[in-house]
Amino acid sequence: MAFGITRDELRKWKASIDNGKIAFITHFWLDDRFPDMKTVTKVGCKDLGRLAEWGSGYGLKKEWIHIRKDGYSHYDLLGNKQLQILREEGKLYQLSRLTQIKPGSS
Repeated sequence: MAFGITRDELRKWKASIDNGKIAFITHFWLDDRFPDMKTVTKVGCKDLGRLAEWGSGYGLKKEWIHIRKDGYSHYDLLGNKQLQILREEGKLYQLSRLTQIKPGSS
């Protein structure tokens, strides 16, 4: 279950994907499969080849892309990998607004 984002944030994420960009959205998330995880970052792109190439730069496998029929296929980033990638992409603010992690922290 996702929560902690606005409809406008979701609309902007989808619009970025529709425009062929690598798009990030971070929100609170509850899933019984990952009881210790409280947030997830979804990184999507309509060009699956581009998304897979981007992911490989962070050690993500193309098989890990959540393929969606609606066109909003994405990687789910959790835990330390989420933190690492958001930091390296300059998007740590997305996580910091939901947690105690601050954008300037290392």
